[in-house]
Amino acid sequence: MHSLLRPAAALSRLTSVRLKSVDSSQPLTAKRDRNLCDPSAPDFLTFEDPQAFKAKSFWELIRALGVFRLCSFPSLVNNCGKLMSITRKLVGKRCFCMVVRPSVYAQFVAGETEGEIADSMQKMSALGLHPMLAVPIEEDLGESTGERRYDENLAAMLECVHMSHSKGWSKNPMMQLKITALVSPELCAKLTSLLKTEQYDLNLLVRAMEGEKVQFPGLTESENTHLLLGLQRLYKIGEASVNKVRVLVDAEYTYMNPALSLITTALMKKFNQQSAWIWNTYQCYLKESRNLLSDAIQTSADQSFCLGVKLVRGAYMDKERQLAEKQGRTDPIHESWERTNDSYNGCLEIMLKLISEDPERYMIIVATHNEESVRRAVTRMEELGLDRDGSSVCFGQLLGMCDHVSLTLAQQGFSVYKSVPYGSVDDTLPYLVRRAQENRTVLQGIRKERDLLRLELRRRLTEIITAAR
Repeated sequence: MHSLLRPAAALSRLTSVRLKSVDSSQPLTAKRDRNLCDPSAPDFLTFEDPQAFKAKSFWELIRALGVFRLCSFPSLVNNCGKLMSITRKLVGKRCFCMVVRPSVYAQFVAGETEGEIADSMQKMSALGLHPMLAVPIEEDLGESTGERRYDENLAAMLECVHMSHSKGWSKNPMMQLKITALVSPELCAKLTSLLKTEQYDLNLLVRAMEGEKVQFPGLTESENTHLLLGLQRLYKIGEASVNKVRVLVDAEYTYMNPALSLITTALMKKFNQQSAWIWNTYQCYLKESRNLLSDAIQTSADQSFCLGVKLVRGAYMDKERQLAEKQGRTDPIHESWERTNDSYNGCLEIMLKLISEDPERYMIIVATHNEESVRRAVTRMEELGLDRDGSSVCFGQLLGMCDHVSLTLAQQGFSVYKSVPYGSVDDTLPYLVRRAQENRTVLQGIRKERDLLRLELRRRLTEIITAAR
């Protein structure tokens, strides 16, 4: 048996060494590149052309308008889970599915069967977009389901790896993964608590993934056994995906994120020797996001592995703030939208500069619905000489949302991925409800997309009327 924990000076750092080129004590504005402060976005990135929707069917336009209209009501979004549950009880499962499946489900989910998924992927490919498949499985505290269920989830993840690779839907396949589908959130929260005073040795963690019997101090025998099984499940996904599919590990809540990042870093150390096959997610609405990214960059250099970064703003703001207030902690979220934007743009600049110096070692997906951040990324790519359709920089949005940005980028030759959940109505609805509540500010702010959809619908109706005369 090996002891896996050792003293550490930092609260939740993978390493105490910071990236020397980034001094977090300085104001962010002092560290920005001048061109990043005042980007001269290329003329083609207006995101104002309703023709971006020309490949959508008449029904798809109407459906999107209807769903987005419903999403504009805060009370509906905030209580969508309860409303759906009540409706299902009143009308029965069959009638409920008949209503939901062609509307909300079809807007945001690729399908249930492999044939349905394939049809969705072919449509996406025709638009120049790439799928990033997402198995809609995750857990939060109090939702743990046991080893048998985690093994079933592993089988679903491995099937996702197979579909992503074998169907030829993208030259650089990607998929999403939530660690809490394979390791209980309670254990992740406990490990995060341990990381306040201790730090993991990545080499021993990798050996535990490979099957070595490692004893984790601070855990009970059953917790230790579960962690070893969870690490081995994740190792199997890494083995199946390396040299085939890039696996983007999602961040979740701050009370478990340090443990999730540690596990992801161990996967990176094992599988990212030649290229970034395992990626981690950085939530820029967190005050510590720049430090976390800087630490990850330094760790990748110290441990000699490639780094893949999914850069997001974040989606758990309300719950994080409520928990912080309840527990008497400092709010971990930036005080304003402007500070979050500064954080996102600063992290973006760090990564793009690194990629321009070593595009084989660093990779990023600019995962945002924010037009300004997309323009900044494109502007800097042009200035740094980065390829539009290279493998080192790509863009990402959710399926069924922000299509005016996704399609405009794709039409200009950029690599764009859509996050694509798939599965049955029963499996995907809880996922969709959670995403709707976490992203309600985005859902309620899609007026521009609704306006463009209306313009495209009006154009088609005018064509029909004119042709009929």
